Amino acid sequence: MTRFAATVSGPLSPRDVPSSWHPGCPVPPADLRAIRLSYRGFDGAAHTGEIIVNASVVKQVIKVFSLLYRARFPIRQMEPVDVFHGSDPRSMAADNTTGFNCRRAVAPGSPQWSMHAYGLAIDVNTVQNPYLEGSRVRPSAGAAYLNRSDIRQGMAYPGGVLVLAFRSVGWGWGGQWTGSPDYQHFSVNGR
Repeated sequence: MTRFAATVSGPLSPRDVPSSWHPGCPVPPADLRAIRLSYRGFDGAAHTGEIIVNASVVKQVIKVFSLLYRARFPIRQMEPVDVFHGSDPRSMAADNTTGFNCRRAVAPGSPQWSMHAYGLAIDVNTVQNPYLEGSRVRPSAGAAYLNRSDIRQGMAYPGGVLVLAFRSVGWGWGGQWTGSPDYQHFSVNGR
């Protein structure tokens, strides 16, 4: 079995986040770090991916993904959202696990920054863990996973390894939101 490994790069510059960062974002690229780390794929094999997060949470993120790796929790892929030209919908449709993206929250009320804009949130296995925005399922392929009692590989659920791994570092889970649960979403403050 290949051992878990993680390497951290940074501080980042604007050229490292060309599509996901722009002037006016709530954090500068210098506050971000890129982590290349091991994860288990749905094929059971070890893979290496990259996730960009705030420098303040690097140790927490490495701990979470080391726990998931040891538990053999499957992740479809892990690429910075810049691979998808900063498009959250494209990243979600690709079942991508990602962190930083300077964007507004998808929420009612006045516009506010998403926790992803601070590098303090991570979306995991977006198809297996869709976001429900009223009657809309994001991404649409996530409709196959709306029955949350039919637990399958890669899913987040109460008491499951994914939720517990993030809880071990004090992060909250969007799957517990009332009205519009966001099963893929984990963040420092639970929002």
